[in-house]
Amino acid sequence: MKTLAAILQRTRLEQGLKTKDLAVVTGIDQALISKFENAKRIPTEDQTRLLANALRADVKEFENARLAEKVYELLKYTNDAHEILALAEERVEYLTSSRVFEVQNLSDSLLNSLKRIDVLAAEWRKKKPLNQLQLSKMLEYFKVKYTYESNQIEGNTLSYRETHLVVNEGITIGSKSLREHLEAINHADAVDFVAEMISKDDLLTKRTLLELHSLVLKGIDRKYAGKYRDFPVSIGGSRHLPPDHMMLDQLMQDYFMHYMRQRGSMHPVILAAEMHERLVTIHPFADGNGRTSRLVMNLILLSNGYTLASLKGDYESRIRYYEALESVQIDNDSTPFYELVCEVVEASLQEHLALT
Repeated sequence: MKTLAAILQRTRLEQGLKTKDLAVVTGIDQALISKFENAKRIPTEDQTRLLANALRADVKEFENARLAEKVYELLKYTNDAHEILALAEERVEYLTSSRVFEVQNLSDSLLNSLKRIDVLAAEWRKKKPLNQLQLSKMLEYFKVKYTYESNQIEGNTLSYRETHLVVNEGITIGSKSLREHLEAINHADAVDFVAEMISKDDLLTKRTLLELHSLVLKGIDRKYAGKYRDFPVSIGGSRHLPPDHMMLDQLMQDYFMHYMRQRGSMHPVILAAEMHERLVTIHPFADGNGRTSRLVMNLILLSNGYTLASLKGDYESRIRYYEALESVQIDNDSTPFYELVCEVVEASLQEHLALT
């Protein structure tokens, strides 16, 4: 069995290095390196990288072996190790297996919904360009509405009118917290950023995603705004356990690869739903995952000629939203989430057309 201890010792010997030589190169105490090679200690993530780089070895191989050792340490005294591993495998299968690139077949009901949406979208495109004043008023209305609904999903208590006053008038609501004010202002700024991305034909990339997230958490969390989390998380009230932070780099590479593979062939509304759900499932950020995921959804919709779509934030709608997400995350059934997104996209198009 390829243990980290065995891999480390074999690689060092192949390089013709002594433990003291490796200690000098890495800055890790020689005695500690000996403990790593004798399987008496497990190196930290940083130490593992230092060792692999010093030995000109595959960092991924070293890190995978380190994580395997940690799993073993957790389970070695457990009688139900196989059952626990089976449960864990079930929970990460969707994100870590080849199924990450599979797309569920669409039901007849969904296909009919997409046909209705495309008829409405074609009608909307014919209506444009609107006169500048009309367009400006519509953008202001839908930006505030979307900001209000998206923030309400996350527990923000600003009313629709209060959100308007904060975003458009710069008025402070005395009974509300600074964070709630910042959430409203930041989200509205993020919507403007999405519009700017579309005007420049920017694709969804790691850079643009991190910039978007940085706006969502501006002034709220300076440490983690625009950065992936570096610690494990759980989601209160959800059966879904997000993947460990050590898996994020690979999962996010897969995420952007999926987008590039599907953007030319998948229906844009389904792609928007997919990238929304996959991002919130990976949960790469310390905070702001939901808002950022919904902004990504609208980035894809707007860039394909659809309109800004808002998932509602009232209690019943929020529960349906969470349950639809869990149906993908736990049961690998995308249909309820696709249906929900199709509904809000269709409703948005109808509302935009009614206002023209």
